[in-house]
Amino acid sequence: MSVPLTLLGLLDREPSHGYDLKREYDTYFGRGKPLPFGQVYSTLSRLARDGKVVISEVGPGEGPDRKRYIITDLGATEVEQWLTQPVEPEPHLQTVLFAKVVLALMLDRPADEYLDTQRSAHLQRMRELTDIKRTGNLVDALLADHGLYHLEADLRWIEMTGARLDALRKAVRP
Repeated sequence: MSVPLTLLGLLDREPSHGYDLKREYDTYFGRGKPLPFGQVYSTLSRLARDGKVVISEVGPGEGPDRKRYIITDLGATEVEQWLTQPVEPEPHLQTVLFAKVVLALMLDRPADEYLDTQRSAHLQRMRELTDIKRTGNLVDALLADHGLYHLEADLRWIEMTGARLDALRKAVRP
């Protein structure tokens, strides 16, 4: 997730204070991992330094002065370019799952037990996402669907790899 580009996108919608940006980011993009305030303000500082946002007004707040940020033409152009470029297709050919299985086989460890443990973890996460999908709003449901589809693909890979462990063992062990 690109925090700078996401914050720029939120600012492209309307000028905002840092705490409003954090709240919106957390609401729509921070599921389970809220953005720290320090990261919001350090990112906004870099965006200002790079000419992608400007501070329109500074006013007193309950703590530090409140700054209202506005996206510049440069920032808006960057958001537009980012939105129109495709996301790099996943998955990459080297994954943690793959590395663990191959290393387990190389080290003569029980790769099948690792796959079973991973399968159980995936199934647990799928139950959690299904519950979110059932009880959440539309945004939550769509995010849950995205996660579920990835986990389903991983489970298919786990099953296929489990069936090929003997052949893979021969391929990776001298």
